[in-house]
Amino acid sequence: MSHLLLHFSKSAVDELLVLERGEGPYVFDTDGRRYIDALSSLFCAQIGYSYGEEMAAAATRQLTTLAFNTNWGTAHPAALELAERLADLAPGDLNQVFFTSGGSEAVEAAWKLAREYHVANGQPQRTKAIARDRAYHGVTLGALSFTGVDRFKAPFGRAPIDVTHVANTNAFRDTGDPATFCARLLREVEDAILAAGPDEVALIIAEPVQNSGGCLVAPDGYWRGLRELADRYGALLMADEVITGCGRLGEWFGVQREGVVPDLVSLAKGLTSAYAPMGAVVVREHVAPLGVFRHGITFGGHPLCAAIALTNIDIFERDGVLENVRALEPHLEAELATLRELPIVGDTRGAGFFWAIELVRDEADTRFDQAERDELLRGFLPRRLREAGLIARADDRGDSVLQIAPPLISDAALLDEIVDRLGAVLVEAGDHMTAGVA
Repeated sequence: MSHLLLHFSKSAVDELLVLERGEGPYVFDTDGRRYIDALSSLFCAQIGYSYGEEMAAAATRQLTTLAFNTNWGTAHPAALELAERLADLAPGDLNQVFFTSGGSEAVEAAWKLAREYHVANGQPQRTKAIARDRAYHGVTLGALSFTGVDRFKAPFGRAPIDVTHVANTNAFRDTGDPATFCARLLREVEDAILAAGPDEVALIIAEPVQNSGGCLVAPDGYWRGLRELADRYGALLMADEVITGCGRLGEWFGVQREGVVPDLVSLAKGLTSAYAPMGAVVVREHVAPLGVFRHGITFGGHPLCAAIALTNIDIFERDGVLENVRALEPHLEAELATLRELPIVGDTRGAGFFWAIELVRDEADTRFDQAERDELLRGFLPRRLREAGLIARADDRGDSVLQIAPPLISDAALLDEIVDRLGAVLVEAGDHMTAGVA
C-alpha cells in the first residue's frame, strides 16, 4: 500500500479493502470474506465474475493471431466487427464508431467530433456547451469542463471549454407536477442557450439517468425537449452513457427508453463488462467527419479489448442479460420502495439495475449538514456495509445518497438479499444519526 496511489481516495485508507477473487455476483477479499458486489465494481462488471474462462479464450485467440494494431490509418478485424455490431445495436442512424480506452476519453473525443462537425459546417464560433449541475462526465481536463462538481474542478484552474451548467432532474423536493417540472427544466436549458449565444453553443450533454446526485431520472418529455432545443438552435445532443449504456437500464443504449436519437453517445465501463478497458463514441452518420478526424488514441480499439467486447455482446444475447434486467426491474423497484418506511429514507429512484436511496435527517426530509454527512457517508455507512458483506456506494453531492447497481445477471433472490441487507444497515444508520443529533 505504501506505493499505490488510489483513485478519488486519500493516500492512507484505514482497513483498505483488498479484493482478490470474484465469482458470479460475489467478490472475496484477501481474508476470504465474501461480499455481494451490489455496485458491479463501479457500474462496470455487468455480467459478474464467472465468465473469465470464456473471455480468456477470446483473448488467447486474439493475442495469438494479432496482439496489437492501432486504428491510425489501418484497422483490424476485431475493431471492424465491433463497430458493425454497435451500429446494428444503436438506435436510428447512430452508425459511426470511434474507439477509446475509457469513459473520459470517450467524452473528450465526442467534444472534438462536435467541434469538427461545426467547423466543417462553417460555424467555428460554436465553442460552448450546456451540461447539468452535479453531473459527472469525467476528470481529464476537457471532460472535467462538463462535470458539474466544483470540488473536482477548483484546484485545476479555468476549464478549457466554456460550459453552462443547468439544473439537474432531481424531482425529490419539487412540489409541482412532472409536466410543470419538465417545462421549467427545459426553459432553463433554453435560457442558457440564449444567454450563451444561440449560434455559439456546440453541444448539449446529459446522461439518460444522471449518476451523480443519485440516479436522477428525467421526467417524461425531457429528452424529447432536449432534442427539439438542439435542433432549433443548431447544437448537437449527446447522451453520456458511460454508466447507463451496455445493459444497465435494460437496453444497449439507455436513451432508447426515451424514444430519442441523440447525435453522439459515449460508452465505456460495461462495453466489455470490465474484462478489459475500453470506451467508444457512437455518432450519427451526418455528424461523422467526412475528412480527417484530427484526434487519435494509441490504444483505442485495441484488438484484445475489441475481442472481449464482442464476446461480451455474444454473452448478453445468448444468456438473455437484457431480458433479465427488464423482467426484474419492477421487482427491484418495488423492493427498494419498501425502504421508504424507514425514517432515514426520503426517496428511492432509478431505472433498470441502477438505483439510489436518498437519506434524510427526519420525516420532513431535512438534509443532513456537512458534519452529519461526513459521519454518515464517510464513517458509519462504509464500515457497516462492509460488515454486512455488501458493496454499495455512499456518496455526498450535498444530498446524502446510497447507490446500488447489481450485476445484470442477478436473480430475484439476490436482489431481495441486497435490499434486506440495505434495510438492516439503514435501520442502524437511522438510530446512529438520531443519537448523534440528540
